[in-house]
Amino acid sequence: MKSYREELWFNIPNRRGYINITPQVEEAVRKSGIKEGMCLVNAMHITASVHINDDENGLINDFDDFLEKIVPHNPKLYRHNMTGEDNGDAHIKRTLMGREVVVAITNGKLDFGPWEQIFYAEFDGRRRKRVLVKIIGE
Repeated sequence: MKSYREELWFNIPNRRGYINITPQVEEAVRKSGIKEGMCLVNAMHITASVHINDDENGLINDFDDFLEKIVPHNPKLYRHNMTGEDNGDAHIKRTLMGREVVVAITNGKLDFGPWEQIFYAEFDGRRRKRVLVKIIGE
């Protein structure tokens, strides 16, 4: 079995943002040379998420509105912020959206269902953060 590891780096200029990272992950799969296996993609920061969904602006805005409604950025609401931070909401948003995705690789390609794309979601941006892509297989 072979393995391949790559880091993707992002610096979202705003507190929140969503990026379709499917092309970068597909390129990592191509570079790996693995034809049959699994691809793990995970956020390496506790205030960011990797998830799969449709790349449709209305839906992306709906997710953002939903998260802000149930977990608003209001530093006074979170005990975590008593430590001097202001990102208690970002930790909860990450937990709701998930840390990672695993996608099968078949014939050297990510094996998606219809409309599926991989997204990096940032909930406490304005600094550099990374995503791990780990590919294993034959």
